[in-house]
Amino acid sequence: MTEKRTTTKRATRAPSTGGKNDYDASKIQVLEGLDAVRKRPGMYIGGTGTEGLHHLVWEMIDNAVDEAAAGFAGHIEVTLHKDGSIEVSDDGRGIPIDKKPDGRSALEVVFTELHAGGKFGSGAYGASGGLHGVGASVVNALAVKLVAEVDREGSTWRLVFNERIPGNYLKSGAFKPGSKLAQVKKIPVSRTGTRVRYWPDLEIFDPEARIAYDNVRDHVARVCFLVPGLHVRLEDKRGGGREAEEFVAAGGLADYVDFLTIGEAVTEVISIHEEMTFEEKVPVDGKMSTVTRPCAVDVAMRWVKGYDTNIVSFVNTIPTSEGGTHVAGFERALSRVANEFLLADARKLKKLAKDGNDRATPSDVQEGLIAAVKVTFPEPQFKGQTKQELGTPAVQNLVYETIKRGFGDWSAGGGKKVQINGLREKMTQAILNRVAAKHQLEARRQAASLSSTGMPDKLADCRIHGDDSELLIVEGNSAAGPAKAGRDSETMAVLPLRGKVVNAGKASIKQVLDNSEAQALITAIGAGSGRDFDLDAARYGRIIILCDADVDGSHIRCLLLTLFYHHMRPLLEAGRVFAAQPPLFGVKHRGTMLYAFDEKERDALGQQKNIDPAKWQRFKGLGEMNVEELAETTLNRDTRVLKRMTMAHGEQAAQAAELFGVLMGNDVATRKDYIVERSGFIDPDILDI
Repeated sequence: MTEKRTTTKRATRAPSTGGKNDYDASKIQVLEGLDAVRKRPGMYIGGTGTEGLHHLVWEMIDNAVDEAAAGFAGHIEVTLHKDGSIEVSDDGRGIPIDKKPDGRSALEVVFTELHAGGKFGSGAYGASGGLHGVGASVVNALAVKLVAEVDREGSTWRLVFNERIPGNYLKSGAFKPGSKLAQVKKIPVSRTGTRVRYWPDLEIFDPEARIAYDNVRDHVARVCFLVPGLHVRLEDKRGGGREAEEFVAAGGLADYVDFLTIGEAVTEVISIHEEMTFEEKVPVDGKMSTVTRPCAVDVAMRWVKGYDTNIVSFVNTIPTSEGGTHVAGFERALSRVANEFLLADARKLKKLAKDGNDRATPSDVQEGLIAAVKVTFPEPQFKGQTKQELGTPAVQNLVYETIKRGFGDWSAGGGKKVQINGLREKMTQAILNRVAAKHQLEARRQAASLSSTGMPDKLADCRIHGDDSELLIVEGNSAAGPAKAGRDSETMAVLPLRGKVVNAGKASIKQVLDNSEAQALITAIGAGSGRDFDLDAARYGRIIILCDADVDGSHIRCLLLTLFYHHMRPLLEAGRVFAAQPPLFGVKHRGTMLYAFDEKERDALGQQKNIDPAKWQRFKGLGEMNVEELAETTLNRDTRVLKRMTMAHGEQAAQAAELFGVLMGNDVATRKDYIVERSGFIDPDILDI
C-alpha cells in the first residue's frame, strides 16, 4: 500500500525596498554639522513659518545683546535690506579670530559647529541669552549666504559662508573656499565689534513667511528695557518710507511696565531686586559635580483698574513666552502675600469665610496686574532650543522668597497707604465677583434643570434663532401684549421688563446678577456676561429696545445701555443693539394712517396734507397703540425706524444713568451737593441750606 502525502506550497513574495529585510546598518543615517538643522529646522527655530524666520533675527540680535548685557557693548544696529538680507552689528569685543588647534579660526567654528560658543561657563559671559551655542550656526545653516565681519586687533576681518562653505570672494567675483580670513582694512586698535549679514534660504521657509517690521521693532524695544542704557538703531531699507528709529531706556523693567500700562493705575510701579545664590549638579570633566550659581531676581509690577493680566518674563535677555520656574515662583508668592497680608482683615470677605470662599485665587490676585519678571544667572536650563520656558528647578524658590519679602514689605506698610488700600479693595472685589459669578452659574444650572429651556418665564421666544432673529425688550406688560400679537413669531422674541433694571455702572457684579430684570436679559441672550461673554453664543442677531418716548422711557433705555456697556459690551462693539424710534403723533387721513416722530414733522406733514391739527393723536406710550399701529411703526421691518446703539451711546448712557441715580436716588446729601454746586445763578445766601 502506497502512502500518499499532501504538501502545501507557501506563497512567497519578493522583499520590498522598505521591508524588514532591508533594515540594516546602511539605513542608519548620521546627520553631521549643519545638515541636521536643515533636515529638521523646527527643532531649532520652532517651525518654517513667519515665526521661524523671525527666530533667526532674534538669534543674531540676542548675541549682540549678550555683549551689551555683559558690559562690553553699548550700541547695536539692525538693518532690514531691500534684497531680503538682515544685518546686525554691535560695538562689542568682536568674535575671536585666533585659530583653534585644528587650524580653523574661532569665527569659522562659531558659524559652522553646533554647540560652539563662549557661553558654556568658559568665563566669556557670566549670564547670556544664547546658552546652547547653536544660534549663529543655525542662522548660517538656514541661509544661502552669510557675511561676518569682525573689528579686532587693528583690522577688519571678513569671512563669507556661501551655501555654508567658508571662504571669501576674490576681486574677480569668484568665490574661493577656505578658512583664511580676509583682512579688509586697517582700523584703530581701540575699535571692536561684529557685523553679521545673512540671506535666509527661502526655499526652506513657507512661501508666505515674511519679516514683519513691527515684530522686529517690538523685539529691539524690549531688549532696551532689559539692558538699561543700551542704544539700538533699527532701519528698514525695503521701501515704505520708514524713517530709522532709535531706542534707549534708562529705567529698566520699571520703564517697561510703565510702557505696558494701559488704563488708570491702582498702584505705583513696585520694583524688587535681590541677588542670591543656589546650587545645582552639572557635569564637570565627565562627572556630576555641585556648583554654586549667582542669580539676580528683578521684578517690576503694578496693578491697574482693568481686568486683563499681562506678565512678561525673561531669563537673562531672552523672553520666555511660556513662563517656567521663575514665573511659577512669582505667582505663588503673590498669592501668599495677598492672602496673608493684604486680605487678612478685609471686612467684606468675612461673610464668605464660613464657606471657605474668602481666600484669593491666582486669577483674583492677578486681575489688572502688569508685571515684568527677569532672572539673570549662568547656564539656565531651557525646555527646547527656542528657549520659551525656563526649566531650572532651584530658581522657583529664589523668586518666591524674593517676592514674598519685597511684596510683603510693600503690603505691610512700605507702600503708600492709599495704594495699598486700593489694591486690597480691587482684590476683594475680584473675589466677590468670582463668587457671585459662581453662584450665578449654579443658579442658571438649577434653572435649566427646572425647565426644558432654562429661559425666563416671561420670555415669549421665537421659533428660529440666529443672525436674523431679534429680541424685543419692551417696557411693561401694557406694551408686551401688542408686541407679542403684532410680531413675527418666527424670528421675533419679546421680553417685557416688569421691574427696575439695576444701574450696572454703580452696582457690583453680584448686585447685577441678583437683579431679576438683568438676570432675565442675560439668560435670554444666552451668551454670558462680563469677561466670559461669548458673542458667537448669542441667541439673537439683534437686540431692540422698545421704550416710550418720555423721561421714564429714556431712563430705562439708559439703564439697559449701561448694562450692555459694562457686562455685554461685545454686543455694542458689533453693532447689534438698536433702539426703536416710535412715532409721537398719528392721524388717520383719507383711510391711511400717517405718523410723525416729533412736533416739527407733525406740523410740516399737516400743512402738506391740509390736516386739521386737532385731529392728530399724541401717543403717550407704546401701550396706547393698538396691535396694527405698533406692528406698522415699530415691528414691521419695512416701515419701522431703528437707531443703532454704539459704544459712544453706551458710555453716554452710563454717565446719564449715574446722573439719574444722583437726582432720583435715595442719597439726599449727594443730590443736595450736586444741586448747590451747579446752581451758580442762585444766591446761596437766600437758600435755606
